[in-house]
Amino acid sequence: MTDHRSMPVPDGLEGDRLDAAMARLFGLSRTRAAELIADGNVRVDGTDAAKSDRVAAGSWLEVTLPPPPSAPTPRPEPVPGLRIVHEDADIVVVDKPIGVVAHPTVGWTGPSVLEGLLAMGVQLTTSGAAERQGIVHRLDANTTGLMVLAKSEGAYSVLKRAFKERTVDKRYHTLVQGHPDPLRGTVDAPIDRHPSGDGRFAVVAGGRPSVTHYDTIEAFRAASLLEIKLETGRTHQIRVHMSALRHPCVGDRLYGADPTLAERLGVARQWLHAVRLGFDHPTEGRPVEFESPYPDDLAAAVEKLRED
Repeated sequence: MTDHRSMPVPDGLEGDRLDAAMARLFGLSRTRAAELIADGNVRVDGTDAAKSDRVAAGSWLEVTLPPPPSAPTPRPEPVPGLRIVHEDADIVVVDKPIGVVAHPTVGWTGPSVLEGLLAMGVQLTTSGAAERQGIVHRLDANTTGLMVLAKSEGAYSVLKRAFKERTVDKRYHTLVQGHPDPLRGTVDAPIDRHPSGDGRFAVVAGGRPSVTHYDTIEAFRAASLLEIKLETGRTHQIRVHMSALRHPCVGDRLYGADPTLAERLGVARQWLHAVRLGFDHPTEGRPVEFESPYPDDLAAAVEKLRED
């Protein structure tokens, strides 16, 4: 269904390019905003405008937002390396390999956990959107480690609430550049989409509250191995907060990591692994905890640092 919006340009966007203003107002990428403008879906004070036009506060903005493309329907598709750590009538815990997203999304053509489980014959709850059956939390495509999914409706609602109320113990290990000072601490800084609209996230005033606790496990000459405990679960949270400390995750080119160090250690993605997951079982009530060993690429990088 097409969405028509009309509003005055806020004071805070005075002098911004139209595509940048559109991106900030509607949470779009700059590219998507430019496409809408080029297609004649944006008018300023009753006339068509160009993406590079500067907007004035109080000008009347009329926007036609086409319906977002629907996510693809999940289909059984084997996923090499996807491992079931635990399964019972209500939940399934998996160890997610590199290059796999949680569920199918618009524009992603690679494998997903959801489709891999369907190929294994695992029946997930139908709660939530069709393309996100059983998904109660997610990991980035190139972040490896533990995910829990719901197989029953009861488990889905209990787990969703547990993640929302921050009662799930989510532990990650990450290798970061340099040595954080202090060696342990908390980053409490709001996160939202980066103003550039290029898909990154950033610490942004007025963003969503985000809290990351870190502790140094082992320090090397050029890097530190940290244990991370998340209170919140924002997109790219660990990667953004480590970058904000000026100690980006090794290999995380998107957030400013040194490509030379990553290449020397043989790391082709961010060194970040969901190592432990603990929660109260959603139907039995007993505490459960699961652990995942480092995948080969991450383990090899740490060994190389120890040898150095």
